[in-house]
Amino acid sequence: MFNPLDHPFLILGLSLLIFWGSASIGGWFRKRTRQLADDAHEDFAFVLGATLTLLGLIIGFTFSMAVSRYDQRKNYEEQEANAIGTEYVRADLLPAADAARVRGLLKSYLDQRIVDYKLRDKHRLQQTDAKIARLQNEMWSAVVGPATAQPTQIAALVVSGMNDVLNSQGYTQAAWWNRIPAAAWALLVIISIFCNLLIGYGAHGRSAFLFLILPIALAISLFLIADIDSPRGGVIRVRPQNLESLVESLRSP
Repeated sequence: MFNPLDHPFLILGLSLLIFWGSASIGGWFRKRTRQLADDAHEDFAFVLGATLTLLGLIIGFTFSMAVSRYDQRKNYEEQEANAIGTEYVRADLLPAADAARVRGLLKSYLDQRIVDYKLRDKHRLQQTDAKIARLQNEMWSAVVGPATAQPTQIAALVVSGMNDVLNSQGYTQAAWWNRIPAAAWALLVIISIFCNLLIGYGAHGRSAFLFLILPIALAISLFLIADIDSPRGGVIRVRPQNLESLVESLRSP
């Protein structure tokens, strides 16, 4: 299903057109109405200032929500790398053959997790997710088998570590699904349209450039919020730098 919030540049273009159109409509509406009375100018300025203040607060809160979700995705990427690295070391507690198998599976799993972070194509993403699910089943079987054969505290430690590996991927996936609610986006867009209508209405008879200042500023703000909030779209994304660093450390002697 197409989600426009996963395409920040589309949000930039559409919001700029909508907000500029709203300002133009405000200017057109004032041309066809009588001039405001002197005492009404103060009321208009009060309403405009209050609306812009509300818009600033909503943008700030929404931006804060996007940044907190971005930080959460970064933290879970770090936790996932720590869980995989810890389990790779704990594999030494297993018999030699089982330890070699677990390490090989962890390396393959690590490679697939890095690929998953970088993919944008949905078809390839589905294929990678299927490989990850298959590797998770194989890794779990690889540690459960020896633990069942020799149920010791050491074996339980290895099983617990593998459980952390599987859980960390689930936490990461949940963090990627945790997006800004649609209601917050709707409120932000509606208040932005009202502000541009008021700006257009109040800028009648002045430079046409005034119609573009607020729409451009708001469009850039929405673009940045959508970019940070989108896990796979846009420019600002979570790089699997901890997972890549773990790959390099496992390759070193």
